[in-house]
Amino acid sequence: MTTLRRRTFLIAAAVTGATVVLPPTTPAGAETNLWDGALKRREPNQNGVLTGAPSHNGWEMEAVADGRGNIHTRPVPGTPLSGVQLRVGVVDAVLAYVIHRFHCDVDELRDGDVVGWRPPATVTPALAESNRASGTAVKIRPGHYPAGSRGGFYPPQVVAIRAIIADLGGVVRWGGDDKRVDEALFSIDVGPDDRALPRTALRVRPL
Repeated sequence: MTTLRRRTFLIAAAVTGATVVLPPTTPAGAETNLWDGALKRREPNQNGVLTGAPSHNGWEMEAVADGRGNIHTRPVPGTPLSGVQLRVGVVDAVLAYVIHRFHCDVDELRDGDVVGWRPPATVTPALAESNRASGTAVKIRPGHYPAGSRGGFYPPQVVAIRAIIADLGGVVRWGGDDKRVDEALFSIDVGPDDRALPRTALRVRPL
C-alpha cells in the first residue's frame, strides 16, 4: 500500500471511528506517526461543540456528545456494555482496554455500569473528574465507589487494578490514587500531544 493510500485510509478511519488495521509490512514506528497525525487533522464542527476550555488533563472539553465533535458512544468489545461515550481514536482504544480488563480481572460488569462523558457545566476543571467532559475518563460503578471514600475494593481487586494501570505504562491514572480519592474514576493521565498515548493505543487495541 502506498504512503498516500495508507494516509487516506487512516484519515477515513479516524473520521468514522473505525478500527484501523495496518498491513504487517509497515516500518516500525510508522503506524504511530500516521494514525496520530490523522487524528490530529480531524477538525470537529465548531458550532456548539468545542468549549475552548481544558479538562484537568489538558484535553479540550466538549459541549455535546454524539454530535459533530470528537466524543461518541463507542463499543467495548468483550463486555456486555452497550457503549460508552468516549473521545474517538487513541483515547477510546485505551479506555476500552481498561474497561475490558476490569471486566475480566477485577469484577464482572453489567450494561450501564460504566459512564463516560458528562457536560462541562457539571464538572470542576481543577478536579480529575472533569476529564469526563473531554471524553478522556470513565467512572466504573460510581454508585458502588462514591468519591471521597476508600476501601471499596477488596485487596486482590486493588492488585488487579494496579496491574492494569502498570501495563499501560503511565498513560492512565486510577482515581483511587488521587488526593481527592475517587475509586470509580479512570482517566487518561497525559496530554493530547504525548507520544506515549498513541503507541500504547496501538499496542492494546486488539482486545
